[in-house]
Amino acid sequence: MTEREPYAGTTRKLVLAFDVGTTYSGISYSILDPGESPVINDVTRFPATDRVGGNSKIPTIVYYDGEGNPRSFGGEALQEAIIERADEEEWVKAEWWKLHLRPKDMPSVHVDDLDIPALPPFKNAIDILTDFLTYLFQCARTYIEESHANGPDVWTSFGDNIDFVLSHPNGWEGPQQAQIRRAAVQAGLVPDTPEGQARIRLVTEGEASLHYCLESRNTADGFRDDVGVMVIDAGGGTIDITSYYMTSSESPPTLHEIAPAECRLQGSVFVTLRAGEYLHEKLQGSRFGTEEDISLMKDEFDRTTKLRFSNPNDPSFIRFGTVRDRDPDYNIRSGQLKLPGNEVAALFAPSAEAIIAAMEEQRRVATQPISHVFLVGGFGASDWLFSRLKEYLDPLGLQFCRPDGHTNKAVARGAVTFYLDHRVSARVAKFTYGTRCAVGFDRNDEEHLRRAGSAIPRPSGRTVIPNAFSAILHKGIAVSETKEFRKDFIVECAERNTCDTIATEIVCYRGNSQNPRWADSEPAMFSNLCTVHADTSRVSRTLSPRRGFAGMQFYRQQFSIVLKFGLTELEAQISWVEDGEEQRGPAAVVFDHVVEAV
Repeated sequence: MTEREPYAGTTRKLVLAFDVGTTYSGISYSILDPGESPVINDVTRFPATDRVGGNSKIPTIVYYDGEGNPRSFGGEALQEAIIERADEEEWVKAEWWKLHLRPKDMPSVHVDDLDIPALPPFKNAIDILTDFLTYLFQCARTYIEESHANGPDVWTSFGDNIDFVLSHPNGWEGPQQAQIRRAAVQAGLVPDTPEGQARIRLVTEGEASLHYCLESRNTADGFRDDVGVMVIDAGGGTIDITSYYMTSSESPPTLHEIAPAECRLQGSVFVTLRAGEYLHEKLQGSRFGTEEDISLMKDEFDRTTKLRFSNPNDPSFIRFGTVRDRDPDYNIRSGQLKLPGNEVAALFAPSAEAIIAAMEEQRRVATQPISHVFLVGGFGASDWLFSRLKEYLDPLGLQFCRPDGHTNKAVARGAVTFYLDHRVSARVAKFTYGTRCAVGFDRNDEEHLRRAGSAIPRPSGRTVIPNAFSAILHKGIAVSETKEFRKDFIVECAERNTCDTIATEIVCYRGNSQNPRWADSEPAMFSNLCTVHADTSRVSRTLSPRRGFAGMQFYRQQFSIVLKFGLTELEAQISWVEDGEEQRGPAAVVFDHVVEAV
């Protein structure tokens, strides 16, 4: 465990970490007092919740009334009185809604929106996230006021000096991160100002889980020089896998990511989805094969059978009715359905195989050998999953363990640890990042000759080929938080005022080519990450006119695109020179220019 230095700030601060999961959510926090070493605490009491989902967790459920108002959250939404009232007043339940936020280009051939519970007709996923963050903030305030001596005074002492750490799956990218920040503003956590946004830290669930493992006494021996470690966060919706390598050349010792993070949509909810399909097929012809009975069985499977299953040689049971409910032809006796263990194992198998495939990919591309594997997350508590992964890892000579008894609180606690200790100093680019541009026509390039029909004349008289891709940061490159990647570009304009602004899109390439040259060769593999722009009106007024083709007058503006990872969010900026000094503009959505690579 980390021996933390006393907090060096001059005023009291609260750090709140919200882990909004697909099925369960949790809160951890730390009160930072000047001169005192920070301590991490968990919120362990929520309204109408008696340790639902293990320690420190509540169901990620919201009930909405017909006017779109949230009426019940978390454990309260599971109370019999609430369920009855929801039925009478036709409230709509939102569950598993986090999956609707997933990037649509994530590999997920086994799932689409029709497989996930529909959103309420008057709400989108960001609206629900906003409401749920508001609820979690209220729960955190209530817990602190009730659990600390002079609790209301303690809460008042924070004022606006509250920082938030919000976690998200490894596979979520810039658009999803922007949505989380927008929801935090809409929830009233911070104002929509640069100062307000600075109070929000985003961290991947994989990196938060790593920091949790660093805090665990059970995993301390796995973190040492010349040892690679892999952390598997098996949650309700996603499986997040990251690998790191510790180096003591820095003080204190830090970790470097050694492979691009993996994210697979094969969390525990997909076991439940497969169970529903399996029950439909298995009970065809039975009087208990109705939608109502199968829904009851599926819910019971999710609550109990799935959690208890461990041995494929032993049968499993789903209790759904009374002792009078029987259908021996379908193995239903005394109100419970008996299932062969091997058939239940088949429901888990796709998730296990997805994890194994992701582990193999991590080991294949890792820049350092991996010797230890740690399993955390709510799904990680499954004994069958642990046994299956151990069966795979043992012959490889890899050490495998689950750090603590309550691994489902790993992300929230790890997110606070990330804020306090910040042990990862380099991350690996998951994709290749660059921009679409035009390149000067080269008669000696066969591809240019094939594309000659699309050539564009420029004011200078040069001819360029559009639809090129200029890579700035390549997949697999390890990037420190302070390192910048830069590439130079030019824009030619017939009118001077056209150079008053510079704008270009940052594009993400997800394919397998080591050197993607053309954005239209694999159009499905390219997607816009963001658009960066700059107000260059002052410098444009100093541009001197040039003479080009047939004496045409034009202006040329030079600029650079700069990419950096910052903490856990990719940042993009445009750089240009004004009065001999470098200037930079922030990311924003604007219109396109024709951009050429230098």
